[in-house]
Amino acid sequence: MIELKESGKPFNGTVKLLATVGEEVGELGGEQLTKAGYVDDLDALIIGEPTNYSLMYTHMGSINYTVTSHGKEAHSSMPDQGYNAINHLNEFITKANAEMNHLAETIENPVLGKTIHNVTLISGGNQVNSIPSHAQLQGNIRSIPEYPNDKIIALLQSIVNELNQETDYHLELMIDYNKIPVKADPDSPLIHCIQQQFSQPLPLVGAAATTDAAEFTKANHSFDFVVFGPGVVTLPHQVDEYVEIDNYLDMIEKYQGIILSYLA
Repeated sequence: MIELKESGKPFNGTVKLLATVGEEVGELGGEQLTKAGYVDDLDALIIGEPTNYSLMYTHMGSINYTVTSHGKEAHSSMPDQGYNAINHLNEFITKANAEMNHLAETIENPVLGKTIHNVTLISGGNQVNSIPSHAQLQGNIRSIPEYPNDKIIALLQSIVNELNQETDYHLELMIDYNKIPVKADPDSPLIHCIQQQFSQPLPLVGAAATTDAAEFTKANHSFDFVVFGPGVVTLPHQVDEYVEIDNYLDMIEKYQGIILSYLA
């Protein structure tokens, strides 16, 4: 943006930099800026995540959830005197995996693929010779537009409700993180302007990851967007994460060309 301004080249419009925080822990900055109206006047948005010269026009949603199981503690030699919270939580895992596997087998997005579900954290019990009175798990789901987040959450809640009909079951579901899947027009003017900067067409791709687009697209109007930035998509979160300098400098030039073309 500094180079573009210093160049004095004319364009018809305004270029805005949106700097966000907390993208990895709930896209907090994207949510804050969207609610404050910073994206209400946008016609187009480029999210500068690393895409390795690919155009990411769609990505999955993401749901983090917690299920807590409440039991009754007893000595392990007298299990009938208590309620085993871990066993009850295990029943939830079995049913949730079965339901999510069925969903993945029956509904698929042509670009993003199947819904992905994993239980990733679990804890419970106080000591080895006591029936556990408390157990908890956390899971993550990557969602697709064909089976949106609200339906997935309702499915999880129905499993909890069903199990709670059983004697001595007391399960609770909490949704910790809820980001929707997004999809831009792959034939949008913005994407055409980007393609014009290259001698060969860039591939149009989707991803299982989520980005700030999941928040920015909640604005009060629709706009062109794409995820397109320097770096390789497999390197984020690595110990030696990096962006090649030549790639970084080239993207500065490409961004200027995109702006001048889009706002011609």
